Amino acid sequence: MGIDSFCSLDGSDPFWDWNRTWQTHNPDLTPCFQNTVLVWIPCLYLWLFAPFYILYLKRNDRGYICMTHLNRAKTVIGFTLWLICWADVFYSFWERSHGAAIAPVYLVSPTMLGVTMVRPGFHKRKFSCFLPASVNVFKYTTFYIYYTMLLISLILACLSDQPPLFSQAVKDSNPCPESGASFLSRITFWWITGLMVTGYKRPLEEKDLWSLNTEDKSQRVVPQLVRRWDQECNKVKRPVDKTLYSPKRAARGEKKDGQPIEESEILLAKTLQKTGEPSLFCALCRTFGPYFLVSSLYKIIHDILMFVGPEILRLLIQFVNDSSAPTWHGYFYTTLLFVCTCVQTLILQKYFHVCFVTGMRLRTAIVGAVYRKALVITNAARRTSTVGEIVNLMSVDAQRFMDLITYINMIWSAPLQVILALYFLWQNLGPSVLAGVAVMVLMVPVNAVIAMKTKTYQVAQMKSKDNRIKLMNEVLNGIKVLKLYAWELAFKDKVSAIRESELRVLKKTAYLGAVSTFTWVCAPFLVALSTFAVYVLMDEHNILDAQKAFVSLALFNILRFPLNMLPMVISSMVQASVSMKRLRVFLSHEELDEDNVERPAITACEIVDGAFSWSKDDSPTLKRIHVRIPEGALVAVVGHVGSGKSSLLSALLGEMQKQEGSVSIKGSVAYVPQQAWIQNATLKDNILFGRDAKDSWYQKVVEACALLPDLEILPGGDLTEIGEKGVNLSGGQKQRVSVARAIYCNCAVYLLDDPLSAVDAHVGKHIFEKVIGPQGLLQGRTRVLVTHGLSFLPQADLILVMVDGEITEMGSYTELLGRQGAFAEFLRTYTNTEQEEVEESVGGEAGLLISELLSCFHASKAKSTEAARLTEADKANTGRVKLSVFWEYMKAIGLPLSIFSIFLFFCHHLSSLGSNYWLSLWTDDPVINNTQPNREMRLGVYGALGLTQGIAVFCYSVAVSVGGILASRYLHQTMLYNVLRSPMSFFERTPSGNLVNRFAKETDTIDSVIPSIIKMFMGSMFNVLGSCAVILIATPLVAIIIPPLGLLYFFVQRFYVASSRQLKRLESVSRSPVYTHFNETLLGTSVIRAFGEQQRFIRESDGRVDHNQKAYFPSIVANRWLAVRLEFVGNCIVAFAALFAVMARDSLSPGIMGLSISYALQVTTYLNWLVRMSSELETNIVAVEKVKEYGDTEKEAEWRLEHSTLPAGWPTTGHIEIRNFGLRYREDLELAISDISVNIEGGEKVGIVGRTGAGKSSLTLGLFRIIEAAQGEICVDGVNIAELGLHELRSRITIIPQVPHLNTPKQCWGKLLLKVMHYNISLLRKKVTNYITKLLFMGSNNGIKYLARALLRKTKILVLDEATAAVDLETDNLIQSTIRTQFEDCTVLTIAHRLNTIMDYTRVLVLDKGQMAEFDSPSNLTAKKGIFYKMAKDSGLV
Repeated sequence: MGIDSFCSLDGSDPFWDWNRTWQTHNPDLTPCFQNTVLVWIPCLYLWLFAPFYILYLKRNDRGYICMTHLNRAKTVIGFTLWLICWADVFYSFWERSHGAAIAPVYLVSPTMLGVTMVRPGFHKRKFSCFLPASVNVFKYTTFYIYYTMLLISLILACLSDQPPLFSQAVKDSNPCPESGASFLSRITFWWITGLMVTGYKRPLEEKDLWSLNTEDKSQRVVPQLVRRWDQECNKVKRPVDKTLYSPKRAARGEKKDGQPIEESEILLAKTLQKTGEPSLFCALCRTFGPYFLVSSLYKIIHDILMFVGPEILRLLIQFVNDSSAPTWHGYFYTTLLFVCTCVQTLILQKYFHVCFVTGMRLRTAIVGAVYRKALVITNAARRTSTVGEIVNLMSVDAQRFMDLITYINMIWSAPLQVILALYFLWQNLGPSVLAGVAVMVLMVPVNAVIAMKTKTYQVAQMKSKDNRIKLMNEVLNGIKVLKLYAWELAFKDKVSAIRESELRVLKKTAYLGAVSTFTWVCAPFLVALSTFAVYVLMDEHNILDAQKAFVSLALFNILRFPLNMLPMVISSMVQASVSMKRLRVFLSHEELDEDNVERPAITACEIVDGAFSWSKDDSPTLKRIHVRIPEGALVAVVGHVGSGKSSLLSALLGEMQKQEGSVSIKGSVAYVPQQAWIQNATLKDNILFGRDAKDSWYQKVVEACALLPDLEILPGGDLTEIGEKGVNLSGGQKQRVSVARAIYCNCAVYLLDDPLSAVDAHVGKHIFEKVIGPQGLLQGRTRVLVTHGLSFLPQADLILVMVDGEITEMGSYTELLGRQGAFAEFLRTYTNTEQEEVEESVGGEAGLLISELLSCFHASKAKSTEAARLTEADKANTGRVKLSVFWEYMKAIGLPLSIFSIFLFFCHHLSSLGSNYWLSLWTDDPVINNTQPNREMRLGVYGALGLTQGIAVFCYSVAVSVGGILASRYLHQTMLYNVLRSPMSFFERTPSGNLVNRFAKETDTIDSVIPSIIKMFMGSMFNVLGSCAVILIATPLVAIIIPPLGLLYFFVQRFYVASSRQLKRLESVSRSPVYTHFNETLLGTSVIRAFGEQQRFIRESDGRVDHNQKAYFPSIVANRWLAVRLEFVGNCIVAFAALFAVMARDSLSPGIMGLSISYALQVTTYLNWLVRMSSELETNIVAVEKVKEYGDTEKEAEWRLEHSTLPAGWPTTGHIEIRNFGLRYREDLELAISDISVNIEGGEKVGIVGRTGAGKSSLTLGLFRIIEAAQGEICVDGVNIAELGLHELRSRITIIPQVPHLNTPKQCWGKLLLKVMHYNISLLRKKVTNYITKLLFMGSNNGIKYLARALLRKTKILVLDEATAAVDLETDNLIQSTIRTQFEDCTVLTIAHRLNTIMDYTRVLVLDKGQMAEFDSPSNLTAKKGIFYKMAKDSGLV
């Protein structure tokens, strides 16, 4: 039985009839086609995919369905539709039973439909139903009821159900609405509209952001990549037999000289050896490939749909030429064009969504992997990667991957598009298209050379950038020293020199970019020109009519995109390959061996025959270490600076490379490093360190560590936020917090690296008695204490004496004294020298920091949350980016260059429009004797217009790029200058992560991103204006529709930008904490590892990355939301251009119609790019706004005054007169010191003493004008220092500060050493001179470096701020004797830490509560029996 007889018994209802469907003025489908194809195809589709759907439901069972009103309505309507289908079936059977002749199709199709309708959810699809030729009242009624119900069902299907009961989404306070969105909502991105409306009404805030989807979170994404990377690493390692020789003492037998004979035991061990480099690319592909493949499917569909447009254009031109064609054909083509462009839009946006989500996950994974790796790499590996480089891996390199992911599919998609375009062009123009192919082939090597060159420049630029960020990190970390020594300009020049080399590379890249842009823009035109030229010149009968020209032009325009994109993708791949190599190298770094320390051990700590170095290739730093520490013992480690005491603790922690021997530790470990590591958190959080709060134990710890007085002083008590690196604590306070953290953790073994050196002697004694000593909180625990304090040694159970990396003596205090060895000699020499300064107030270190600021709060006791906060988070600006920001950028480029660039853009687009208009006139030329006259002239003018276009493109590309570099240089220099001119209070408030972010990410945006965005924005804008002009010229009726569409476009764009801009700002603000935390972690890795807190820090980092992605995810979805709506506007323009052309087909020439529609086809892309670029421009110009904001912050006084009358050798005598002097730390605070009047003659040595908060450091801050005077004045040699430039003042007086940070540039060391030798050689023994030299090169004690700097400057005034607190006694003596001899004729002001150092000074200034209490010679003050006498008595000096 044939299909015709299946549809009608007499065969009168054919399956298909062209005369009925196409060649008629009133078209219709045959009933047979309606009742078979339109019913069966949806049913077959459902049955085919039913198994997959069931599988999906089983896999994604999220809980019980909520029976809401919506759910009930859907169920009722679905059931009603099912009943109607079966009613039709039963009615057909009823008719048949009553003798009516019914064709089989009227029984089979309804039955098939009815059975299919049983499947739940079927009613969500829309289907055609059937209606016999003769009207049947029953079927007529069911037909319309069915369709009404179907439409209602479709509308209901657009509304999403509530999440199931007990699902994860219900528990989430602000879940992402994507998972609960309906199909239509998902494909049109309607589900984000709620957030967009909120963003339009008011600026978005953090609380408005949704939670991340589970599959996008770090805890899901990062372990996947780490696991795959580990697999890749294991692939390239193969086991190798390695022979080890283990020295073994013989039981019997000695050499003749009495030495035991050594034997060697040969051990065979399996070790893993690398056979190649692991592939990060493979690891990334295996992790993200499966999800990313979905995007490839979308891309294929989109690429095929792209060629539907030109084909419909061909049919439309054919329709205009054929006056006999029915009018509905034109309307049908217009509708088809509109539907195809809309489907294309939806598919493309889904493709981009998948790409961007993959990119986001990729960044999360890379940042997480880098963070995890940074926690475990060895110290040798750390030296090869600076903090700047590792931060760049997380920011710049991870970003490169994100950018590439979006366009990586173009690698295969671009060739596919080119092949399809060439196929259709061949159909259109025949072999002449080969000329165009030849041009394209010639372009490939040009682009390849450009890409290779770009890679070279890329590597060079990244190297410069790393160096610059590294130096900026050093500058920001040591900013106080920079200011005290007036080194800002020297370091500014150093940073600027690196920046200039970076900009030179950028300039070369810009010229390459201009050549590249020239080839991109001109390639499609050259292809078109060569193809048309060959076509018309090959045969004079070849006529270039509208159909051939404009269909070809539309295809050439399609061709333009892959040709434009391919070089861009290649260069992006080149950049990503550089980044991938950097990442691979970092992730392949050697990790600390967990087996370095064996656990559990038999005794508390044991090292057997140990030799340790900082890297595999170094010679051992520690050698022949053999020590066993019993449980519960207090072990003191003593030795000179650089003898290896700290290294011994590092070896016990497993931080060093174990070359020989074994290390074992029993139980948990707590570690206090020499330089206290403090987190940017509250003081309480620093002590708790992730442990649960136990109030009674916490109070004991705080009391034992002498922190109670400090908590009284701090504005928010223990809830005071401690700034980065503990900027608002003195050195001693930081060290005590560090000790408190260790005690609170309640561990079995305590490794204490000289924690008592940074605190006052009295406090040190208190901490030793209450914490470390035999009766302290840690009694019964194993304690290893590195110390320079000799008074603690008698209480130690065991003393280890270290010399040059070896333990030379070991034993109890009395044993070692009895041996009369090096230890006994050491003690005899220095016992008399060590004096204790005991202050009444416990907790009395006053560093050159802001502890006086804290004491001011003591009076008010204002323990508010606000007062407790110190650092300022990066703020997100709100509202539109001000036009002034754009104006600032234009001024930075230079106004003439900006205007010239705009003029060149205009020339380029004018010539482009001219060439296409000329082509339309050419195609409309009359055909005489099968030829077109004037074709050579037409071709010549067409070519000339193309040449003009090329020249304009090249010129504007160079102009914009060079302008961008000029702006970049100016903005960076201005920011650098403004930051260096900021006062210290600015750096204490601003986290260094924010500043590094400005110099890294924001500067990179200004360097690379903004110029290219400006080019694309200007290009898109002129393209849109040009397209609208052409469409208006061709079909003036479009003028009716363009204004409302323009308004809609503008509204959608503004609606979007309000949210997008704010999301970008929120994302930018939440990015800084990621880097700040990472910087902080890198500085404290040894502490984190010692306490075993890696997982907590990893969770914290993951949380911060997720927090950042919470703002990034809505911004990428908002882009898709916008694109769908804007492309819809573009699609409407295409549809209306075609519609009005169809309506006016009698008055339109085919050439003008072809021109109009080919431009209309492009308008969607142009509109899309215009909005994307305008929003990108607005969101990226925020970088300029952020860089400029430091210009508005408060600044210090001028560095140098223009008309300075200062004599060249000032100060000549060093006479200091302080008159009624006072200062305050902030405008709203009380005076920290007041009414101080002192007269110090030149050459006097003055000691400054006082209790905590007395104002000792405030006085020196005032002398250096780190804080300006609030009252009175200071005169040096009769000159009021307030009237000098800061550099004039600071460069003429010298300070040896308490917390040294910055390393002097290497080239200075030679000169420095010569000076040091010159000053010392006649005064000190050669041995001591060699010792200084050794110390300078080892860099083991920063105080020595600062002393050397002071010697080098040799100014008349020297200020010492607790300079000898953290050195051993021999070094202390060296420093003191150098000061007495070398600065004999200088005025020396010393903030005394050990009272004995100032007992021979000329006079002593005693401060109390910010005022002068006493000022006289030490002997007179002792006689007066005032505050100084009491302090001297406590120290045992009187």
